[in-house]
Amino acid sequence: MKRVAITGAGVVTPIGIGLKAFWEGLMTGKSGAGQISHFDAANFPTTIGAEVKGFSGGDYLEKKEVRRTDLFIQYAVAAARMAVEDARLDVSDAEKNNRIGVLVGSGIGGIQTIERQFGVLKEKGPRRVSPFLVPMLIANMASGYISIVMGLKGPNTTVVTACATGTHAIGDAGRIIQRGDVDVMLAGGSEAPFTPIAVAGFCAAKAMSTRNHDPEKASRPFDAERDGFVMGEGSGVVVLEEWEHARRRGARIYGELVGYGLTGDAYHVTAPDPEGSGAIRCMRMALKDGGVEPGEVGYINAHGTSTFYNDKIETLAIKEVFGEHAYRIPVSSTKSMTGHLLGAAGGVELVATLLSMREERVHPTINYEEPDPDCDLDYVPGKPRQHSFTLALSNSFGFGGTNACLLVKKP
Repeated sequence: MKRVAITGAGVVTPIGIGLKAFWEGLMTGKSGAGQISHFDAANFPTTIGAEVKGFSGGDYLEKKEVRRTDLFIQYAVAAARMAVEDARLDVSDAEKNNRIGVLVGSGIGGIQTIERQFGVLKEKGPRRVSPFLVPMLIANMASGYISIVMGLKGPNTTVVTACATGTHAIGDAGRIIQRGDVDVMLAGGSEAPFTPIAVAGFCAAKAMSTRNHDPEKASRPFDAERDGFVMGEGSGVVVLEEWEHARRRGARIYGELVGYGLTGDAYHVTAPDPEGSGAIRCMRMALKDGGVEPGEVGYINAHGTSTFYNDKIETLAIKEVFGEHAYRIPVSSTKSMTGHLLGAAGGVELVATLLSMREERVHPTINYEEPDPDCDLDYVPGKPRQHSFTLALSNSFGFGGTNACLLVKKP
């Protein structure tokens, strides 16, 4: 089976746009949370979120295309362009582009467009609804637009698996390369969920923090006083490349994608299996796929949502998989800073993992202040840590009991 290198990365996040700003945000323990500004949320149980600041779609798309695309598509195109530039990948050769594909997912898709155009329908009637409504809202148009603007003619597909979307997208894209179907895949996730209906829905599900008076402290994974996640937005995209293809063109390699696990809890639409069986099997599958023993893993980027049950069950699952070694592995939650980017989380968190591997420095879990007896691992509280490691696991678990894990190796 062919090997898969990771040669480029791009991010749009609440703590920075681009790798340099993102890494600085991670290393300084920056929180991207604040009061929601996309709409007036004053009457909502949750009024806070982690929004992207300073983004302009016109920097990555033509003006007419900005008007014809939902924000989640714009974030995806931006992250993909950054990733291709970072990989120094030439996408100008039409024939070679037949061997480059795109697999970028979204958990919610164009919900901003749906809500906006429903208002038009209700107030002005069906003849005033935008002819671009459908291509603006469907989740596969993140991949579609990336393919169109870059002329990439390989596989053009998507996945929609809630909060595991970005991780599944990268794992599935790696499989496409391993099969020999293409030489290169752009993969990851994108999300722009800040609308009244989406926020109201998550509030009704009692999933989000109501620490409205102190937004920067609201996302506190594994902390005893956690009370829900903080919604985030953005995109994370990586360039996956067949190993020899990357070596022949002299590409810089961040890491090798060596293992992929994906399982289902078959338990509940939102809650994790209380025994963590799906997460346990998923991590073990990734390790088996990579031919790796648990004791070889040196870092885990946790799903770490800041919800009561998810953090507790993920901790339980890690201890079951890694035994006593679990207490020796740094485990950090990117979501403590970025908030929960839903379908984009897995892409952004893999980028954080790769940067940590390269820089030999792992980012902290901020706001971990009150220990929870059920969450007793090394969560790298408060500040970054020098740490050299060869193998890392990145976890994502989503509504519907869907689980995905990626195992990456230092080149």
